[in-house]
Amino acid sequence: MTHPTGRPDAAAPATALRAPAPGWATEADVVVVGSGVAGLTVALRCAAAGAKVTVVTKARLDDGSTRWAQGGIAAALGEGDTPEQHLDDTLVAGAGLCDERAVRTLVTEGPDAVRRLIATGARFDADDGTGEILLTREGGHHRRRIAHAGGDATGAEISRALVEAVRTAGIDTVENALVLDLLKDGSGRAAGVTLHVMGEGQRDGVGAVRAGAVVLATGGMGQIFSATTNPAVSTGDGVALALRAGAEVSDLEFVQFHPTVLWLGPEAEGQQPLVSEAVRGEGGHLVDADGVRFMQGRHELAELAPRDIVAKGITRRMRERGAEHMYLDARHFGARMWERRFPTILAACRAHGIDPVTEPIPVAPAAHYASGGVRTDLRGRTTVPGLYACGEVACTGVHGANRLASNSLLEGLVFAERIAEDITAAEGPARPAATAEQPYTGAPGEAPLLASEARYEIQHIMTHGAGVLRSAESLARAADRLESVHDAAAAQLRRDGKTAEPGVETWEATNLHLVARVLVAAALRREETRGCHWREDRPARDDAAWRRHLLVTLRPDGALDVRSTDSEAFPPPTTPRTETESRP
Repeated sequence: MTHPTGRPDAAAPATALRAPAPGWATEADVVVVGSGVAGLTVALRCAAAGAKVTVVTKARLDDGSTRWAQGGIAAALGEGDTPEQHLDDTLVAGAGLCDERAVRTLVTEGPDAVRRLIATGARFDADDGTGEILLTREGGHHRRRIAHAGGDATGAEISRALVEAVRTAGIDTVENALVLDLLKDGSGRAAGVTLHVMGEGQRDGVGAVRAGAVVLATGGMGQIFSATTNPAVSTGDGVALALRAGAEVSDLEFVQFHPTVLWLGPEAEGQQPLVSEAVRGEGGHLVDADGVRFMQGRHELAELAPRDIVAKGITRRMRERGAEHMYLDARHFGARMWERRFPTILAACRAHGIDPVTEPIPVAPAAHYASGGVRTDLRGRTTVPGLYACGEVACTGVHGANRLASNSLLEGLVFAERIAEDITAAEGPARPAATAEQPYTGAPGEAPLLASEARYEIQHIMTHGAGVLRSAESLARAADRLESVHDAAAAQLRRDGKTAEPGVETWEATNLHLVARVLVAAALRREETRGCHWREDRPARDDAAWRRHLLVTLRPDGALDVRSTDSEAFPPPTTPRTETESRP
């Protein structure tokens, strides 16, 4: 591919989604894609430093993954607790794959970041007498260090406070907008994004936001599975965009399945109600149909073991008993505690005909959180200059093979502040001038768009082939079936010159397919069990061979390059690539 000026284009995206040419454009210093705790924190900090910021969000400003977070935000705020203890718990949960530098950054900068969040307007539950923040425990934590709000509505309160602050600051926002692809300038640096706005007026249809810095804060990819706690908008758009732009992603095989998701029946699909880990933190017990507490003896923390251990314990007990779910019993809380501490969960259960005050809650694991994502350094910088990532879409090295409960909101907060500092430091990002060369995405490649119904086929493939329990056989079958989904669309394109019509549902299905391919390729390559990656055919953890990360990039021809690092620490983003293995 050649740049319009005639210069060779060595940094063009591997491909781009098929879409109409942008019909409108706007400019900013920084464009932030996503409106959760990570994205809005970046926006507020950059705007406070004088940058012109545009926030692009897929639904409403307050409708991202953050608002669904129930448990809370972890930080060493309590008496006797220290960042060092928080670091130790995080490293244990990460099963040997945390980048210790990233974790140390998280736990040492975390307490002050939470205090700044409070100064922004977030109100956490506090003792009526002393005013001290109330702290609770969750799985994997040896201390009470989880701050919560509204009992079990922490994410909703954080979202409320940040959205209010963004609106007060007058930051430009574009709602109901699906980001499509990265714009780059002639040197290969990020120069904005293309997006599709589902609205009316001047910003309608496909357009572009040109900016000197692009921050991905798009959340997770839970919708690649049939059952998930993630909202419908979590279709891996940020990871897919980054791959098409030539960025590295890492650790996508480590998808955390939340152990206790309200079981709504074998045919239930899409977003499922979460039953927060905090219920177990306050003394709820996991039991089978006979009332036996099966987690006792499996781990020193029993129900409060790290999430991968609890999810495995539940799944194993389900297999032993031939059951579709287990139970979470917290009847001993009584009505008053349920109403005060867990009003959201109580309402969700009752809406589905279950009363936790008088009966155990049926629960089963469901896809919850992606520990991997777009690889970054400690400043949130990806391997593409000018492109940053933070929150669930990013892989900072903090979570390793299994995220410690309630570290996600903290990671988004801490690394968002670091990104804003990096962007606004010194001369800051180069804002594209009106007379500058137009950025480009490169022509769309030969890859077809997938029909909207492919979404459900992808979810079925991933649930049965790459869920809580995996094996070489199930993963190879998933890889073949994913390839067949693509091949059928590609054959139609070759035969009839037609592909699915560009639109939100076909773009989402195509993004889900790409992210699913990467997850399966990495899970096949990692021949061990570690953290939330559980290979039945490789049940042992193998530190000698696999205490390292897998890095994946997308080639221009659509094949995946899968490589491994030399250790659990990430190399700098500029490190030359070696040990390349290609897998279509």
